[in-house]
Amino acid sequence: MFLTRFRVNTARAGARRLLSSPQLLHGAVMASFAEPTPSEPMPSGPMPSKPKPSEPTPSGPSVAGGPAAAGSVPRVLWRIDHNSRSEVLLYLVGPQRPDLTHLVEQAGWPTTGGWQTFDYGAFLAGIAAGSTFAFRLTANPVHSIRRKPDEPTRRTAHLTQRHQAAWLLGQQEHSGFTVVEKAPDRRLLTEGDEHELVVHRQQAVSFGKNDRVNAGRHRVTLVTATYDGRLRVTDPDALRRTLTAGLGKAKAYGCGLMTLAPVRG
Repeated sequence: MFLTRFRVNTARAGARRLLSSPQLLHGAVMASFAEPTPSEPMPSGPMPSKPKPSEPTPSGPSVAGGPAAAGSVPRVLWRIDHNSRSEVLLYLVGPQRPDLTHLVEQAGWPTTGGWQTFDYGAFLAGIAAGSTFAFRLTANPVHSIRRKPDEPTRRTAHLTQRHQAAWLLGQQEHSGFTVVEKAPDRRLLTEGDEHELVVHRQQAVSFGKNDRVNAGRHRVTLVTATYDGRLRVTDPDALRRTLTAGLGKAKAYGCGLMTLAPVRG
């Protein structure tokens, strides 16, 4: 497994065009690999929705591929971090080393900039139960509802911070981590402020997508939210699966990539 960081030059028209469409950015990401690489297909119909960070920290040499646990499906995951108006970063995790030359030419600094790729294996291998990390995740928090008993379930986005936070907390048990709880004297609210967790940058993203089945185009709308917080490792193998296979839906469109950083202070 490899982890790559690319800084986007937001002054360029090509960069702004890519950032405006997860569909275009997905295509650019997948074009970074010479060999076919697993990528999540999206449903053919539209999904009803509305609308200093943790950085990945590779450490030391490792064997390419890393210690993927049995049953995991490493895939291409990516995420855009809007750290400031002038600092927009693309993070990419995948089983192959990417070549982002085309992105540098279209959305980077062709003469002075580039990208950094790290072998992710040693970092993944070093994850141990009880370890604590800062984390960042952009996800598509959804749930399935049924309005009438005889109706099929329908995937619906969580729209409030409280429900979006509850969605992530509901992923903990099978994802290999638990979000760290605050000490009672550090909680600002009597309810809803129990964890070291901030939900921000909620947005609805709508874009056109080719529909190969119906030979046309339709609109896809996603609700995304970014999570920053601290976690404690409960199951290293499960967390390695989370980091390499993603968390939640819409992984092809910039959701599901969790990155970790050492806790400082």
